[in-house]
Amino acid sequence: MAKFAKRIAYMQSTADVIRYLFEAMTDPDIISFGGGAPAKEALPVELVHEIANEVLTRDQRGVQALQYGNPIGIPDLRQAVIDQLLTPKGVKADLKNVMIVAGGMESMNLISQLYLEPGDVVLVESPTFVQSIQIFKMFEAQCIACETDDNGFVIEDLEAKIKQYHPKMIYVIPTFQNPSGRTTSLERRKAIAELGSQYDIVVLEDDPYCEMRYSGEVLPPIKYFDETGHTIFANSLSKIFAPGTRLGYIYADEPIIRKLYEVKTATNSHTNVLTQILCAEFFKRGLYEPHLKMIRDIHRERRDVMMECIKTMFPNETKFIYPDGGLFTWVELPEHVDTTLMLENAKQHKVAYMPGKEFFVEGQPIKNNCMRISFGGVAPDRIEAGMKRLADVVRLYL
Repeated sequence: MAKFAKRIAYMQSTADVIRYLFEAMTDPDIISFGGGAPAKEALPVELVHEIANEVLTRDQRGVQALQYGNPIGIPDLRQAVIDQLLTPKGVKADLKNVMIVAGGMESMNLISQLYLEPGDVVLVESPTFVQSIQIFKMFEAQCIACETDDNGFVIEDLEAKIKQYHPKMIYVIPTFQNPSGRTTSLERRKAIAELGSQYDIVVLEDDPYCEMRYSGEVLPPIKYFDETGHTIFANSLSKIFAPGTRLGYIYADEPIIRKLYEVKTATNSHTNVLTQILCAEFFKRGLYEPHLKMIRDIHRERRDVMMECIKTMFPNETKFIYPDGGLFTWVELPEHVDTTLMLENAKQHKVAYMPGKEFFVEGQPIKNNCMRISFGGVAPDRIEAGMKRLADVVRLYL
């Protein structure tokens, strides 16, 4: 067999954990807090069925839905994104600023193709989203972790590393961050945008959870403070529509969108047209707002149940984040506990989670005593049962 590229070696250990977590999601005996899926009850199955039936059987757009499409995305969905998602955030956009992509991960991929060359430095939060690290590594970029606290990047450390490493890109998940659940403060959002402009750095703002707020104050995106076009806003429609449709969007200044158009064309031609039409109709028919309310209500309850379980079931020395939204919380156990080793015992107890080690940049400070647990895809009664199992496993390692 021909040799795989050297960059694939980095993927292996993380891929093994992710593969197990996907397997756990399909095993009814395992209560899995490891994935990032929203509640199945929040999926608009009947609505999508109704819309699809009309589009494919009683609507002239059936041919359009099954034909090749424009790399930038269909106008109806781009306009819906502007009217119902971007304008409420206080940003000004028109069709030339928005591209529809095949989910949030394709945003990371396309933007990385556009900007990153071997040896380029990307500054990331510590911890950060594991699959974004994988993408940056695939383009042979060097990821440098920056200090964070409950308000996001520590700006003094971020600027110090900018001066030290001269990065091409800053990658940030500002709202209900994956994996920590933290939210970047208003002041730091403004500071990050200013640093991008001052030092001529791309700020890649990955914000897939921003609509899933259950409490607290709504904050404008970093892009809101961008006066020079250095910030690119990437979002997913997976959490507010349906993950399986693989839809997302990029909002950026027109010259960037034009270049991304070229990259998209060379990569996979266009995003699935049928799912774009379904999603556009979802917005057009006024279904988004009531559906979003339902999503928030479902996940708020699950968050609250999980937080109460941590408070009452886990050891007193446990530290954790109480997120205002999103799908995750970050749990920090006593320093001697290794959550990667603990996962084997958790498997025997029929419970799954994501070890914290996977969210840190390799070769830089890692916290082995942390774990990400997700409340999104688990019903409240199953959360209670699963957290009891997980608490029992934790006590074996104290």
